[in-house]
Amino acid sequence: MSGLRRLSDEALVVRLQQAAFSYLIDHTDEETGLVADTSRPGSPCSIAVVGFALSCYPIAVRNGWLSRTEAARRTLKVLKFFLASPQGKAADATGYRGFYYHFLDMRTGRRVWQCELSLIDTALLMAGILVAGCYFDGTGEESDIRDHADVLYRRVDWHWAQNGTSGLSQGWKPECGFLHYGWEGYNEATILYILGLGSPTFPLTASCYDTWSLTYQWENLLGHDVLYSGPLFTHLFSHAWIDFRGIRDAFMREKNSDYFENTKSAIAIHREYGERNPYEFEGYCRDFWGVTAGDGPSVAAIHQKGRDRRFFGYMSRGVPYGPDDGTISPWAMLATLPFTPDAALSGTRHLLENYPQVCPGNRFSSGFNPTLLPASGGWLSEGWYGLDQGLLTMMIENHRSGLIWEIFRGCGYVRDGLAHAGFEGGWL
Repeated sequence: MSGLRRLSDEALVVRLQQAAFSYLIDHTDEETGLVADTSRPGSPCSIAVVGFALSCYPIAVRNGWLSRTEAARRTLKVLKFFLASPQGKAADATGYRGFYYHFLDMRTGRRVWQCELSLIDTALLMAGILVAGCYFDGTGEESDIRDHADVLYRRVDWHWAQNGTSGLSQGWKPECGFLHYGWEGYNEATILYILGLGSPTFPLTASCYDTWSLTYQWENLLGHDVLYSGPLFTHLFSHAWIDFRGIRDAFMREKNSDYFENTKSAIAIHREYGERNPYEFEGYCRDFWGVTAGDGPSVAAIHQKGRDRRFFGYMSRGVPYGPDDGTISPWAMLATLPFTPDAALSGTRHLLENYPQVCPGNRFSSGFNPTLLPASGGWLSEGWYGLDQGLLTMMIENHRSGLIWEIFRGCGYVRDGLAHAGFEGGWL
């Protein structure tokens, strides 16, 4: 790890980016092209991780980690799989009405764990599919990629997912129908609404986006005005694909802001929260933050420093309202590079200097909690999660070259979705 600390900022970032990307190669099934949710033995595929992988293959080509031919081969394999996989109401299908189940068996592609037909995870998969369709603009296999990507996106029945309402469910199961909870408050679902609104075949109604934005909470937190969402990842996921700089919907026009600036405000709040450290967790400071969704310790409560400490396991943690148990995601600070590069690098270097165990093999672990087991260096998540590695790869590239933002700006479906959501200005 001392080798990482001696690298220049640029060399450090590239080293960490390449290691993050390598997860997507190391944990892909050779037959289906599906990518595992985690590195743990027996892990199923997460369709969202496949969306990140499809988006990262062009990044690998640009950086010389994959040839364009190899990237196209990998892309076409997984697109063919999804196109041919069973769609229907059967409990072990791969998907239904163009959507896909959240978790799939790595070898067969069938639904596992009785998981939901997931709207947000399908949206993240479709984002990667659209990246592929826009990036591969050549002949032969690349022409097939474009054709398959277009078919896959066009067959998603976003309108069906409204279930006859002006809202949007989070998912559906063949056993019970639509889930009883929808989207409330600002979060990672922006890309879901944009892709749903941009569909030329089964679009969301325009009122659907307006209905969602009525649930937003604009607040002043720790000295910063912000459209509130507690977990840091919710301020990053949609931004991995969409360049929100200078474009505004009706909500942001009223606030004289945009979603890019809003994420910068959220980062400032996370840093201020770390500095104030209201629950006296070990390690928290202005350069130790990144409270978000991810793996955490699942252990019994302890009494420490006059406080009762509870730990939540895998949980969506948030700032400043919580939940918070002293667990951060080590990759999260570096993933903010496009927004606040100085803070991202300062925090990452502080983390590597003081807790080098969080980055085995140059690849950040999902969760770290120095408050638990401090004598042995703190609690560390086992293995890696694909979402973390894919998001980090993309965010670093958007900082370095803007590649994914550029690809997505050129996608007509995305531009249509933004226009239907009321976005104006900037590159639009």
